Amino acid sequence: MAGHDDDRFRVKPAAPRPRAGPGPQRFIAQVLKKISKAGAKRSGKQEGRPASTFGRGRIAAVVAGRRLGPNARRVVIKSRFVVLKRAAVKSVAVHLRYIERDGVTRDGRKGRAYGADTNEADLKSFQERGQGDRHQFRFIVAPEDGLELDDLKEFTRQLMRRVEVDLETRLDWVAVDHWDTDNPHTHIVLSGRTASGEDLVIAPDYMAHGMRMRASEIATEWLGPRSELEIRQSLMREVDQQRLTGLDRALIRQAGREVRIDLTGHSPARQRQNILRARLQRLEGIGLAERAGANRWKLRPGMAATLKTMGEREDALEAMRRALKGQQRELVVHGAEGTGAVPVIGRIVGKGLTDELNDRGYLVIDGIDGRAHHLQVPAQVDLSQLPLHAIVEAPQQGRVKDVDRTIVVVSENGIYDAINHLNRLRHAGDGDPQATLDVHVRRLEALRRVGLVERVPKGKWRIPADLIQRTQQHDARKTAVRVIELRSHLAIEQQVRAIGATWLDRKLVTDAGVARRGFGAQVCDAMQSRVDFLCEQGLAERRGDRVALARNLLVTLRDRELAAAGKSLQHQTGKTYRPLLDGQQANGIYQRSIQFVSGRFAMLDDGVGFSLVPWRPVIEQRLAQHLSAVVRGASVTWSVGRQRGPSI
Repeated sequence: MAGHDDDRFRVKPAAPRPRAGPGPQRFIAQVLKKISKAGAKRSGKQEGRPASTFGRGRIAAVVAGRRLGPNARRVVIKSRFVVLKRAAVKSVAVHLRYIERDGVTRDGRKGRAYGADTNEADLKSFQERGQGDRHQFRFIVAPEDGLELDDLKEFTRQLMRRVEVDLETRLDWVAVDHWDTDNPHTHIVLSGRTASGEDLVIAPDYMAHGMRMRASEIATEWLGPRSELEIRQSLMREVDQQRLTGLDRALIRQAGREVRIDLTGHSPARQRQNILRARLQRLEGIGLAERAGANRWKLRPGMAATLKTMGEREDALEAMRRALKGQQRELVVHGAEGTGAVPVIGRIVGKGLTDELNDRGYLVIDGIDGRAHHLQVPAQVDLSQLPLHAIVEAPQQGRVKDVDRTIVVVSENGIYDAINHLNRLRHAGDGDPQATLDVHVRRLEALRRVGLVERVPKGKWRIPADLIQRTQQHDARKTAVRVIELRSHLAIEQQVRAIGATWLDRKLVTDAGVARRGFGAQVCDAMQSRVDFLCEQGLAERRGDRVALARNLLVTLRDRELAAAGKSLQHQTGKTYRPLLDGQQANGIYQRSIQFVSGRFAMLDDGVGFSLVPWRPVIEQRLAQHLSAVVRGASVTWSVGRQRGPSI
């Protein structure tokens, strides 16, 4: 019995007492830590940062590329996580339209989207499937040796199949290959849901590191490892570049916080040391590094930012040269901020994206000042609405508006009185005092909404003493990036004999200065041809070297075009066209906008007939709503509802 009892005895140790210091790590955390130490380094600002603790692909992020050596093929992947609720309403459609734009294929044709199982993906269907998604992923995949890959589509499909394995779910994606740059690349748009309908959450390490390693694995399998000669040639190409390169990043890491480089040691990688020395000599020549002794240099603070800016400028100049196609112009590159001292007016000769991942665009404008301008445009601007050869204007930034000056001059004891201003306008013989007053009232209401002025009873506003300075600061913040205004969707050649108030007519009326060189010379010739056409129409008369234009030329041309357009629309809709007289009010449902020679017009439908009213961007959010409008000369006042109500 005793032996039987001994056999049943079991030791039950108590739980270990807590010790000072951090508690024991979870097993999975220990595994990730060991793998992180043994595997390839992650990308990021700080080496040795902890592995991702959430999202799919956490393990794959640290094991991907472990078998790759330093001679593996390199692939650059840029990724962006887009929260759709925060993005612009049409941001997805605009991005999909952009990646499928013209001129991106090998033969310069329109790009064609493809997917996992098709060479002709339906982007509209893809967009509809993702309408309820919380977010979306966008990638740009650029193999360094993309020109040597036989089939970029199959490369992308194989990459996405490996991504599906790593993320443990089927993926809904579309892609478009771009061959319009020196380095072929692929745009991939990935839906934000898994096959089971859950939100697709990808580990940050996988997006920053794992996916790139998978692409590098495939490129190395297809083309084989890079030879010593290929590696040396790749590094040598970076030595003379005026942009931030991989060599510069290596130098910055090696220098550390002291920003000093010492190449006196005998490194086993002697060839790489020689290349770094050559790069430092190049940086010394452009003032970004200073020799501190034999084989010792000191890097200039902010070197990376300076090189990045230099690279962006070189890209801008190259884009301008391509757009001008050999035409000789003085080239002007405008930055994102602080470069709006003068207005830029001209025709669009080139456009594209400076940042394809974030949809930040640019325009190359052949200016009437005889120079070519490179302008950055906000991400929300749809470049498809700005056609090539259209006439655009980037207004001057920081300029004091005449309406603000008048408000300050008319105000008495800090109070602007609308009735008093109207009486002044009548006494001064203003052609349309009510229209002029409406312009000032609209400006005051806009300033009131942002808290710069205060409205008091009986058509009065309280004006601060420093209103001019405040409005300048407000407008500068509002237009930190140059705003682009479309002046005419027609090229100047099409405007010469067009029926309607063209941009050339406005230049004739304002007699604004145009340089007689470059595009400015072409504008001057087109204006003379336009005068000949106006003389044929009885709207102008040559008197020696001078030209007498008809009274109210712009209104007359506009009314002629609208009369013809209204007659055509009358046949299409079966409703009566109601032309607007000056000062007459139009009411109706805002149905749509139409682009004419004279500009863009809104169609107001009152159920029986319709009117065409000059369009303003602010009414686009009122589509299908009942609006009222009053046209006086070239200005229009919009109101919500049938009667004169809150002005918009």
